[in-house]
Amino acid sequence: MRMLKRYPPVSAKLPVLMHGADYNPDQWLHDPKVLEEDVRLMKLAGCNVMSVGIFAWAALEPEEGRFEFGWLDDVMERLHRNGIYVWLATPSGARPAWMSQKYPEVLRVGPNRVRNLHGFRHNHCYTSPVYREKTAIMNAKLAERYAHHPAVVGWHVSNEYGGECHCPLCQEAFRAWLRAKYGSLEALNRAWWTAFWSHTYTDWAQIESPAPHGEHQVHGHNLDWRRFVTAQTADFLRHEVRPLKAVNPDLPVTANLMELYDGLDYRVLAREMDVVSWDAYPLWHKPGPDGDADTASWFAMNHDLFRSLKGGRPFLLMESTPSLTNWQPVSKLKRPGMHRLSSLQAVAHGSDSVQYFQWRKSRGSSEKFHGAVVDHAGHEHTRVFRDVAELGETLRRLTDVRGCAVPAEAAIVFDWDNRWAIRDAQGPRNAGMGYEQTVHTHYRALWELGVPVDVIGSEDAFDASRYKLIIAPMLYMVKPGVGEKVEAFVEQGGTFVATYWSGIVDENDLCYLGGFPGPLRHVLGIWAEEIEGLYDEDRNGLRMNGLGAVELGLAEGRTYEIRELCELVHAESAEELAAYTDDFYAGRPALTMRRLGAGRAYYLAGRAQPPFYDDFYGGLVRRLGVRRALEVDLPRGVTAGVRTDGEHDYVFVQNFTGGPVKLALDAREYMDMESGAAYAPGSALELPVHGVRVLRRRA
Repeated sequence: MRMLKRYPPVSAKLPVLMHGADYNPDQWLHDPKVLEEDVRLMKLAGCNVMSVGIFAWAALEPEEGRFEFGWLDDVMERLHRNGIYVWLATPSGARPAWMSQKYPEVLRVGPNRVRNLHGFRHNHCYTSPVYREKTAIMNAKLAERYAHHPAVVGWHVSNEYGGECHCPLCQEAFRAWLRAKYGSLEALNRAWWTAFWSHTYTDWAQIESPAPHGEHQVHGHNLDWRRFVTAQTADFLRHEVRPLKAVNPDLPVTANLMELYDGLDYRVLAREMDVVSWDAYPLWHKPGPDGDADTASWFAMNHDLFRSLKGGRPFLLMESTPSLTNWQPVSKLKRPGMHRLSSLQAVAHGSDSVQYFQWRKSRGSSEKFHGAVVDHAGHEHTRVFRDVAELGETLRRLTDVRGCAVPAEAAIVFDWDNRWAIRDAQGPRNAGMGYEQTVHTHYRALWELGVPVDVIGSEDAFDASRYKLIIAPMLYMVKPGVGEKVEAFVEQGGTFVATYWSGIVDENDLCYLGGFPGPLRHVLGIWAEEIEGLYDEDRNGLRMNGLGAVELGLAEGRTYEIRELCELVHAESAEELAAYTDDFYAGRPALTMRRLGAGRAYYLAGRAQPPFYDDFYGGLVRRLGVRRALEVDLPRGVTAGVRTDGEHDYVFVQNFTGGPVKLALDAREYMDMESGAAYAPGSALELPVHGVRVLRRRA
């Protein structure tokens, strides 16, 4: 495995873990005393960076062509004077009312072809020449004034890009995108299989975006529309960045992303950024003994995804809440310890920052009750402020973690194209195929083991010198070259795991002919003849045979429940490890293994239920020697993450059980990064409710 080293800081001005919040001084310009008090409180809270100007367009340009930067000059100088740095935002996330009034073309048109009124945010057309012109002017002026300001560490471009527009301008842009992709209507018709229902196009002008009262059943069409929306959003992001980089090309750019957002392929957007950032809002303290652990593993997977978008480079947690949200179904307060635990979870998975929405609670409008560092009370004597200040001190003590890599030897494949195509497929379970949940189920088993994981795309490198294990749950869409890449990975010694509903369609959502799983059939050594969707009440079973027991270190005859999906497969060159227990396919293969070159490929034919995944991946991790953060058995709901600079490892032991726990460390020496306490090999480690310890050891 490759030698890892520390990544350079996002900004040399602030080579530590960043700690701060979204700051909206434009809401308080009528009360200068608030702005002065903010700086005092920021220093008390241990904050070193603020995101400024995110929705400030109306304050920066109150009338067309009249710019007011004086208030922002004052804010920037005040923060800089007090040692607080700035992510300076472009304000395109919400445009001023004067623009909507004078230039209605900037307003989006919905799928129903009705133009929206002014309101909310991100209600603007990325194709609109007027909107592009106005953002270019604004961004150029911001860059000219602040790109070399000593307080600025980078650009925060817009805010949570999302949504789509179906206006005439976007229709023309969509057709141009399709012409560039396919070259001819003949090629498009073939890719979309438009002969079905006699939907063949004979003129480019006949093509429109999917609509609820029009075309929405041609799957290739739906898929290309989603790809176009991503491409147009990425193009707009490039448009925003261009005037910023023209003035200071060295200033890094980010755009904050959202939790496994469905509407855009984030792998495409990430190419336009210097550093990835995202906004995490877990719903903690759900009922049931597994609530926090399930939430924690889901958000760990998200952290790993966003880190992996830039090849493993550290990311930024740009937004989180220090207390509660105001938009979730239930706005639950974080229990004591949870703010520290959830924040350090992000750092454990590769974040070099903990930042919040928001610094100070708004007095009015839709987010006036959203959590903030400073409450409406306006002072530091609150539980939340103390939590934030204590975390600020913790982050200061963890400066050595900044820039360290996450040494993942396992990866899970998650593709947006695949996600969209599965949802559109009209396949065996229209009640929900559960792609995202399936990926998480496989991920969680590794999370419970404390295995560092990258979340990669099928078009990323499958590098056997980097990964010992790659898992591709429900890889329904297999794009050109992926089958060959998987085969090379296995032949070179890698272990590959696939599941039911894989290798079904190509990049245009056209079914493979000649037998599923299409390009994966040879490497997996199976033929998937049929797949059945089960009713919610139906059950089947997967029983391990002798070879499966030997391979995975499990008891022969061990049986696991299967629900929802069962695939009938034939083992061709694969060996059978487990068989179905029930129904007319009892005795047929449910789990197979193909030996190929120096590696192995596994295929799971049915949707097994926990604890299958714990046992299956536990066996693989042991056999392959996949790196774990701690080489011990962790209590369920306790996990460990690790970052390394190649000289030292920094291990984050996290307790999401809802109660206190005690565990033994492995046979290495550790030091607590905060208290300085030393732990001899095999020492007991106690974690309180919602507890987390950060330990250092020699790499």
